[in-house]
Amino acid sequence: MGRRFAELAFTPLVKEEQRVHGSRHLYERVEQSPDPGDRLGPDEQAFIHERDGFYMASVTETGWPYIQFRGGPIGFIHVLDDRTLGFADLRGNRQYISTANLKHDDRVALFFMDYPTQSRLKVLGRATIHEGDAEAEKLIESFRVAEEKTPPERAVVIHVEAFDWNCQQHITPRYSGVELETILAPMRRRLEALEAENKRLKSES
Repeated sequence: MGRRFAELAFTPLVKEEQRVHGSRHLYERVEQSPDPGDRLGPDEQAFIHERDGFYMASVTETGWPYIQFRGGPIGFIHVLDDRTLGFADLRGNRQYISTANLKHDDRVALFFMDYPTQSRLKVLGRATIHEGDAEAEKLIESFRVAEEKTPPERAVVIHVEAFDWNCQQHITPRYSGVELETILAPMRRRLEALEAENKRLKSES
């Protein structure tokens, strides 16, 4: 965790809870860290680039948090530089809750998950919506992923303010179809070889 994440997340009430539960001394050191933690390093950029989805929290006009999942082919979330992410926002259920929230309050919290390795990266940032003009069309085209067939409606650019890696505890491993194919491929090849050998032995008996 870098200093900037602590500055944004550790409010006076949070610090008081840390004091009550005995963890305050651990996080005081974070707040004094020389590392601001406001720029995505090579590890963070590579992790984000390999994700096929993420969770995005925004804030409604009534103050309620709202979380939505954004998914697509690997590479649909673009790392533009060490402080900027972008993606094409695809047509969905047409409720436009997140879109409206971001016009009211541009702050977002992103969760990037890698369930097989039980890894989680949290990013805090500010989102800008680009829609209905030449700049938006240019951004949408640059964010477009060839295999995605759903029409994009707008481009979302997120300016990173802080990030933090969570511990692996309590993250249940889960696997996508592609990940399962990779894991099961050696077993399937072995099974095919055994079936072929069994067939050969039967033919010789």
